[in-house]
Amino acid sequence: MHLLILTALIGFLAGLVARWITPGCGLTGFILTTMLGVAGALAASFLGQLLRWYQPGQSAGWIGAMMGAVILLAGHHLMMRER
Repeated sequence: MHLLILTALIGFLAGLVARWITPGCGLTGFILTTMLGVAGALAASFLGQLLRWYQPGQSAGWIGAMMGAVILLAGHHLMMRER
């Protein structure tokens, strides 16, 4: 339970940084920022475990969550630009 809360907190902070780093508008608000960051943290954890950078059950740290959130947000901007 505490790992989920910690992931959400790190994810929220990573989402804020990702919105600050990645240019473009869209995906604003507390809930969407939190969801973006948590999705980035989960994606980074999954990819890190898949590539054996992390042990099973270990989550990505601050930098991994931030990079995952930036990649997700940049991908979102690219998909919305092509529409």
